[in-house]
Order: sequence, then C-alpha cells, then structure tokens
Amino acid sequence: MTLALDRTAATAPPRPWIGPLALRYALRELRGGLSGFYVFIACIALGVMAIAGVGSVAASLADGLAREGRTLLGGDVAFALIQREATPQERTFLDTHGRVSVAATLRGMVRAQSGELALVELKAVDGNYPMLGHPTLSPAMPIADALAARDGVYGAAADPTLLARLDLKVGDRVSIAGANFIITTAIDAEPDKLAGGVGFGPRFLIGVDGLRATGLLQPGSLVRWTYRMKLPEAGSDDRAAEALIADARAALPEAGWDIRSRANASPQLERSIGRFTQFLTLVGLAALLVGGVGVANAVKSHIDRRRDSIATLKSLGAPGRDVFAIYLMQVVVLAVIGSLIGLAVGAALPFVIAHGFGRLLPLPIEPSLHLGELALSLLYGLLTALAFGLWPLATVHDVPVARLFRDTTASEWRWPRRRYLLLMTVIVALLVAIAIGLAYDKLVAAVFVAASVVVFVLLRLVAGLVMLIARSLPRPRTTMLRLAIGNIHRVGALTPSVVLSLGLGLTVLVTIAQIDGNLRRQFLAALPDHAPSFFFVDIPAPEAGRFGDFLQSVAPGAHVERVPMLRGRITAANGVKAEDLKPTSKAEWVLQSDRGLTYTNEVPQGSTVVEGSWWTSDYNGPPLVSMEKKIADGLGLKLGDTVTVNVLGRDITATISNLRDVDWQSLGINFVLVFTPKTFAGAPHTHLATLSEPHPSAAGDAAIIKAVAAKYPMVTSVRVRDALRTVGDVVENLALAIRGASGITLVAAVLVLGGALAAGHRHRVYDAVILKTLGATRARLIGAYALEYLLIGLATAVFGVIAGSVAAWLIVTRLMTLSFTWQAGSAALVVLAALAVTVGLGLLGTLSALNQKPAPVLRNL
Repeated sequence: MTLALDRTAATAPPRPWIGPLALRYALRELRGGLSGFYVFIACIALGVMAIAGVGSVAASLADGLAREGRTLLGGDVAFALIQREATPQERTFLDTHGRVSVAATLRGMVRAQSGELALVELKAVDGNYPMLGHPTLSPAMPIADALAARDGVYGAAADPTLLARLDLKVGDRVSIAGANFIITTAIDAEPDKLAGGVGFGPRFLIGVDGLRATGLLQPGSLVRWTYRMKLPEAGSDDRAAEALIADARAALPEAGWDIRSRANASPQLERSIGRFTQFLTLVGLAALLVGGVGVANAVKSHIDRRRDSIATLKSLGAPGRDVFAIYLMQVVVLAVIGSLIGLAVGAALPFVIAHGFGRLLPLPIEPSLHLGELALSLLYGLLTALAFGLWPLATVHDVPVARLFRDTTASEWRWPRRRYLLLMTVIVALLVAIAIGLAYDKLVAAVFVAASVVVFVLLRLVAGLVMLIARSLPRPRTTMLRLAIGNIHRVGALTPSVVLSLGLGLTVLVTIAQIDGNLRRQFLAALPDHAPSFFFVDIPAPEAGRFGDFLQSVAPGAHVERVPMLRGRITAANGVKAEDLKPTSKAEWVLQSDRGLTYTNEVPQGSTVVEGSWWTSDYNGPPLVSMEKKIADGLGLKLGDTVTVNVLGRDITATISNLRDVDWQSLGINFVLVFTPKTFAGAPHTHLATLSEPHPSAAGDAAIIKAVAAKYPMVTSVRVRDALRTVGDVVENLALAIRGASGITLVAAVLVLGGALAAGHRHRVYDAVILKTLGATRARLIGAYALEYLLIGLATAVFGVIAGSVAAWLIVTRLMTLSFTWQAGSAALVVLAALAVTVGLGLLGTLSALNQKPAPVLRNL
C-alpha cells in the first residue's frame, strides 16, 4: 500500500506550495483550539497594537491640527517679523489682501503691589483679535472689554498660574516697566496658543496700546510681531493662501518675514509629533521583534508536538514542501488572528483618548479609522511572524519520517534549504525596507534596524558563550550545581530562548532608564558648575556698559558677561535659498526660524576655533562670519562659502571665515553665527548679559531681580534654574510617555520568557520524572532548577546592562549632545528585576513539572 501511494505521489502533477488543500489541512489541525499559541498571538497582538495605536493617534492629531489649522494660526496666513514692526509699504500690502490682526509677543517682568516680581510671556493684541476661535476667560467677557483702558490703567488677562504665584486675584493692579495694569479676568485657554511654542513664563495678555505704554518697545528689542490675515471667504482656501505667500515674497523679497499658512500653523509642533511618533513606532517594532522570539519558540514547540501528524503525512506520500505549506498556513492564520486583535485595540485608541481625555489634552485630536496606518500595522505583524517563524518551519521539510517517530527528547540542528533561506531573506529585507522607508528620520530608523541586528547576534553569541562555559567547567561535586550546569548546556537547553527573550527586553529597559536618568540629572538636578545664574535680555545698547557696572555693584564677586544681540533668519547659503537646502536632521532646526546673532572681535567664551582663523581686531573688509562646525557640516558648508541672513528687513551676505566647536552645555552666551563688528553698523539692537554667582541663593537671586527691575524696568531677568525647570517639566512628561510605551516591550519580553519556559515544559517533565525515579528529592530538584535560571538570568542581565548603557550613551552624547553619567542604581534594579522574573517564572513551570505522575510519562518514553 505504501509503495502504491509512493508511486501515485511520484506520478501526480506537482501541486503548488500553498493552496486550498494546504489551508484545509491547516484549519483542520487548528480545530482542537489554540493551546500552545497564546504567547504567539499575544506577542503579535502587542506589537501590532503599539504600532497601530501610535499611527492612529498621530494621524488623528494630524487631522485635528489640519482641522484647527486656521484657529491655531489665528487666520489663513501669518507673517512674522522679529525686532521690528511692518513698514508702511508692508502693512499696505497686507491690508489690501484681507483682514489683518496684529499680535506682539515678548518676555517681560510683572511687578505686584507687594513688590513681588515674575517673568511672564507678554502678548499684546489689537482690536481684531481673535479673528478665529474664542479665548476662555474667567469671568467670561469680550476680550476687547477685558483689555480696554480705564482711567489711564490698561486691562489685562493673566494666566491663573501667575495669579497663584504672586498671590493675586481679579481686580488687583500690577505694573510692567512704565505702565500700570488691572487684572480684569483670568485666561484659561487661547485659541492660538499652540502656534507660539513653549514659553518660560505664564501668559499675560494685554492690548497693543498697553504694550507701547510700557516703554519696552526700544530699538532692537526682542519683540516678535505677527500679522495674521483672514482672506475673503470666497477665496480662503489653501490655493489662495499659497498664492498670497508667493505674491508677498515676490513683491517684498527682503522683508525677511517668517510666513506660515493654515496648512503649517505650527511647524515645530508637527515636527515634534512626527519625531515622537517615529520613536513610539520604533518602540512598537522593538516589541514585535521581542515577540518574534516568542513566535519562533511557539512554532518550534508546535512542530515538536505535531511530530506524529507530520510523520503520518510524510509516510502517506506528502512531500516536504506540502508539509511546510500546511504549517506555514497555520502560522499565517495565527498571525492574522493576533494582528486583528492588535488592530482592534490600536484603532480604538484615538477614540478612547478623545472621549476620555480630550478636554485635558492641549492638542486637537480628530479620532477616525485610518486604514493606511492599520494596513501597515497588519503588514508589520505578518512579516514579523513570517520572519521568525520560517526557520523552525523550514526544518520540517528534511526531517526523516523515522526520526519523527523515534525522537522524543533530542533535536538536531541543521540549515534550512536554500529556497527557504531565500524566502526568509526577502521577508526580512521587506520588513527593513518598510521600517526605514516610511520613517520620519530615516537615519534614526536605519540605526535602530542595525542595532536590532547587532543585539540579536550578540545575544545569540552570549547564549552560545554561556553554554560553552558551562560545558567547559569541571564537574562539580554538589548535585544541585551539577544538575544546574548540565541543564544550561545540554541538547534542547532553554538557554538560547531565555537569553534572547529576556536580553532584548532588558536592553530596551536599561536604555530607557539610563536616558531618563541623564535627562533628569541634566534638567532637574545639579546645574553645571560654571553655568550662569541669570540671563538679562533687552538691555538697551546705550545703557549696556552702565548695566554691567550696575550688576557688579549689586552682586560683588559675580562674573558678568555681556554681548550685543540681534535676531536674523538664514535665507540662503552659497546663493541657494534656505527652503531648497537639504540639511541633516541635526542641522535643520537652524533654518526653521530666526536665530540669535552677535558680532565681536574676540573668540566667544566657550568656543574653540577648529578650522580657519579669527579676524583681526582692525578688520574693515566685507562681512565675515564664524559658524558652529556641526551646523556648517549639516548644511554642507565649508570655509569660503557664503551665508545670507535677513536682519531687520535687510539681506546681508557674509563669507565663512572660520568654524568653531561650541560648549553648549555650559549654558553661557554663544551663537551659531558670529559676525565681524562692521557687519551691523548702525542697526538698532540690544545686548544680552549673564551673571554667574559664586554662591547663589534664593534670597540673593530675589534681591538681584528686584534691583534690576527697579533700576532697569525694560530689562527682562530670566533665572536659569527656573527656565531649566520649565524645560525639565516637558522632559519629564516625554520621559513618562516613553517609559509607558517601553512597558509594552517589557510585557512582550515577559510573555516570550514565559512561552520559552512553557516550550521546555515537556523536557522538564521527563527530567523530573527520571531524576525522582532515581532518588532525587523535590527540594534538590527545585534548588537545581532555581540555580540554573539564576545563572542564565544573571548572564543575560549583565549583557542587558552593558548593551543598554552603550546604546543610551550613544543616544545621549551623539543625538542629544548632552553629557552622560552612568546610572548605577537603575542598572542594579534592572539586574534584580531580571533575576526575580527569570527565577520566578522558571520555578512556576518547574513546580508543575514536579507534580506529574511518573507512570504515564515512563510508559511513553
């Protein structure tokens, strides 16, 4: 009968690998349930859920920003100028194209009647504000009434944070420089707040007339004037806005304004969302990669359990490729099940956030189903399952029937056939291409992919090294230790599975913990020893020298540094317009808005010339500029190239004379661009100063702020520690989100570890039954298994700490350009957690194996 079947199989036409028959057999085998595949499904579901959820939320935020673009911007188009108001010619151009609302933003010092001072983000608006949206005021009133002047006192709306800080209430009076204000209402929300970015102080909203009365509008003051335009309703679409922008640039090419349309109301916010989305997507991919180990373990365990069925199919004439196709279909079906579960949760996430936390979110979110993001997540899930499941599946093809019937406890490693290796290569290449090709920052994605490959290879080497060391050790006399070491290196040992599953999760955990610790240290803990205590902004140029002397008298022994400062926007490099340049991701920020500029005959403190030479003190030729080297490299510039900046509506082109390395972490005064003094001759500007105290104190800082406010009310004092605390709050929120997202990877790692231990349960049962039959006690077996898991977990934890610390060091020093300090405490906690999880899960499965009755197991050996 067998010969007949073999002859029939030999003469039958070749069947395709995957077809209805393979699918029918695959589904028929799955009728018994999904036992053994729960970890498989859970791992795929977790990774797909993370990617689908992040993609759906990001797309919903993008939809919300697009929907609220006009409101966020405050109009259809916004034209911004720094340090100057629009000229009559520019204002006439704007007024002829639509309705215009003017807003000026700057920093200032508010003084309460008690004498207390606070730094605020001043915003002065005209009578047309807001043209779109409505501010939330408490008590509610028209914004024009809230800001109107009464008996020479101007109205103001203040952030509740400011009221609490200065112990103020509605109806109280405050002063800013030379003007008095009465707080008529508290401002809880502004429709256009997101377009302004992060501020270092609470909002203080006043009218333009009130701002002029303060005396803060000095020549060169750091005031940002924004002219928002609302186009006629008949033409207020994106095409009309783009046409207006093109006309403005053609009619007034040297205006130097930053122009935004409602399509990019907050470019910085959109870039931040894009980068954060990419990071969270990579976290989801990391969870999928960790889960991929669980997929491989589950498929291998399933193949091991189904050896009798496979043997039967092969003995009846089924070729190896058909057996492969049957079990490949099972993997695909299970991957689809897991992916659909993840898609359902991920797709629901924007709706949950919008309805549960929508009022608390500062960002507009428009929840909807984003089929493109969901399809991409499904593809990620399927490709990951295939990439990790094909290897154990491919071994089915060439395993002889006799071995399948005879082999019970041992397995033989062999390379899959070339066709299967080629298929795996194609799938992995497709997965890598999608991960990099669709990334916001392709360099970061490529680094992630390369790092993942390196970590996988290193973990496999670590597992092999641990097994080799265990095999090379002399035979211990202690029974428990001898059993533990033997279990580490024996055939079918759990060592590779445990090291791979636990090592990936620990590496991610250590990386996040080290980055988090360094960010906290940088922004929330000690400042650099040589960091200044204060920045003083908007010092009038004629008063700059006297202001420096005044600071020395107020704070004897303190170090005062003072430099001239202007604001300008890079408009071209080597004659190429800024919008046509192709900067690296590390340098693109320098083109995105106006930048601080200065001039000097001396190399600034904290800077070191690394290429070229500094100009002489008597230089009187064409404009020269010194540029920060990393930015120059990112823009593709070198010595002798030219840079064009627009300052106060005038384009100035300078030649790069030298390149500098800058110590930004000192928090001292430094600039990307430093020009020769003659470059800005006659241009109105202010000065910037820092004060570094040898022994700062809260009382001393308060005295300095009060003295400066009394003598120079137009000067804004910024306490460095307060500014860093504001930045630290943002960092803290980001770190919290990152830790939460990374928790998905850790959950996947624990699932995979549990699955790996469950996959070895059959071997544990055989070992336990035979050893108990030979006289081993329950306590001795538990001790041996605990010692085995402890040794494997310790080796894995050491690798995770080293690999995670190196990854964190590279990210902090190279990408974030911050100093790095190894956080020993967090590393120790990771090691302890790894040992607890490994030993705990291992013993949990061991106790189940020890409870098995010997007779049924011995009969089936």
